[in-house]
Amino acid sequence: MSPRPSRHLALTGGLCLALLTGCGSSTDSGDDGGDSAAPSPVKVVASTNVYGSIAERIGGDRVEVTSVISDPAQDPHSYEADTRNQIAISKAQVVIENGGGYDDFVDRMLKSGDNTSAQKINAVEASGRRAPAGGELNEHVWYDFPTVAKVADRIAAALGKTDPDDATAFEKNAETFKAKLTPLESKEAQIKKEHGGEGIGITEPVPLYLTGASGLVDRTPEEFSEAVEEGDDVSPKVLKETLALYSGKKVRALVYNEQTSGPQTEKVKKAAESAGIPVVPVTETLPKGEDYVGWMTSNVNALSDALTR
Repeated sequence: MSPRPSRHLALTGGLCLALLTGCGSSTDSGDDGGDSAAPSPVKVVASTNVYGSIAERIGGDRVEVTSVISDPAQDPHSYEADTRNQIAISKAQVVIENGGGYDDFVDRMLKSGDNTSAQKINAVEASGRRAPAGGELNEHVWYDFPTVAKVADRIAAALGKTDPDDATAFEKNAETFKAKLTPLESKEAQIKKEHGGEGIGITEPVPLYLTGASGLVDRTPEEFSEAVEEGDDVSPKVLKETLALYSGKKVRALVYNEQTSGPQTEKVKKAAESAGIPVVPVTETLPKGEDYVGWMTSNVNALSDALTR
């Protein structure tokens, strides 16, 4: 989809740099605690903390991860690079972007930083997904667990190429991470078995890979979610049709993107609440203190709980 410069303020804060301790399987660098210095960690830059979290799990203490966007109040579609992030990406050895028009700033920073040697991982390309005929690609592929598994493999491969001595550890960590996705897919299958075909509403397409895999049907007028996603006003006619979904109780839940709220989405949220229809909040970046698996576990469980009320 196209960028949305009309929505949200550009990120002006600093970057998030973290030298992480090991997690998942062991990523022993070979440092025996003697006088020899440990090799430098692999410098990884991720467009958002979603991919940064996955890189941390796979790389452990052998990576230094910069997540350019980590504030839930920020929107990658309208991000503009600052100097410190530009420096970080110019020195990156591995770069992870979502792709699909979501975070084009990554390619701009790589170009302006003259970094042609970094290994780049594009999640949309890894997904193999394409835009439907006559439609647009839903680029929010981190809500698609099979895609995330593919991205994990690519991260492990890129790290292993940069740091061959730890390649086996990276592969093992990726396998450990992917194993934690299996319960999430099982939960989706359970929701599909119990609620397949039931209708939901959304404010924009962020959660549709998750809800689709759960067998749920989006009843929202396409013109509504499209306008919200593009930062445009929703016509009175379309807004009326959307609000009727809730007053008429034609959907079981509203899956609400908290990072793109505005007057019209707030009206939809209030309509759902007034009708006693559960609201399931979602975001595009990790909440503070969460990792990817914990965050998605909360999302899937919240969706399941909403449908059983």
